[in-house]
Amino acid sequence: MKNISRIDLNLFVVFDAIYTEGTITRASEALKLTQPAVSHALGRLRDLVNDPLFVRKGHVMAPTPVARELIAPIRRAIGEIDGSLRQLAAFDPLTSQREFRIGMRSIVEATAMPALMRQISDAAPSIQVSSVYHTRFDFQSDLSSGALAAVVDILLPLAHNIRNQRLAGGPMVVVARKDHPVVQGSISLASYLEQEHVLASSRKTGLGLEDMELSRLGFQRRIKLRCQHYWTACKVVSTSDLLLTMPELYARAMNEPLANQLIPFPIPVSAHDIFLYWHASAENDPANRWLRDNVIASLAIV
Repeated sequence: MKNISRIDLNLFVVFDAIYTEGTITRASEALKLTQPAVSHALGRLRDLVNDPLFVRKGHVMAPTPVARELIAPIRRAIGEIDGSLRQLAAFDPLTSQREFRIGMRSIVEATAMPALMRQISDAAPSIQVSSVYHTRFDFQSDLSSGALAAVVDILLPLAHNIRNQRLAGGPMVVVARKDHPVVQGSISLASYLEQEHVLASSRKTGLGLEDMELSRLGFQRRIKLRCQHYWTACKVVSTSDLLLTMPELYARAMNEPLANQLIPFPIPVSAHDIFLYWHASAENDPANRWLRDNVIASLAIV
């Protein structure tokens, strides 16, 4: 390895782009460089580390073990440099044309985004917000590199350079159609167990939070339908006698257009808390702090 003072640090920006995008073509588009320029930079970096870094598998460039070992520290370094430079720049939401990428699961997106956009539409007319899917395995490196400005998710294990703040939790509620023959404003545990239910879960198998609590008390409910998304489950409930149990935070946002009933779950069960995550390098960045404040406010007023 050469002395760091003799290394073109832009090579690592190109490396991160190829790792993220998976192809030379998409990396060049993301960096706004020509494909030959990206290929040339990759060749220089390969000579520097004496490793191919990426090998072609079908239509994508798959990282080698050396590349997988390098990506986390390179993303941390890029993110810290970027964060330091951003802190030097003045931020005015009224004139800024920044894009903020926030990692969100679909259920959080459906709940938070309408309120967030109502809040910032006038105060930040040229700012673009992108809600994107994130993996819980990679979200810390995405925050470190600046690929994501923030992430909203349940409580996750953290590295020392990731900050978080609790946003919301709250109770679980039962969702039933407006004219349900059994449910009218409340439901007993006995009646709840007599009904058939929808379980919304992204997992292929396994119990829901409410099922685990019922099991702990020696009860079991009848699952008629298992689906992937709460919105689907809410729609099914609106046209059937099935019941759905879900966090009140999401239920209030999703069921307003469906006119479904929301009633207390017959036993006290708290929904999973959700948290806002950001990188330590963005702690004092005015733009990131503005974004965090607005995300926090949007979930507070849902």
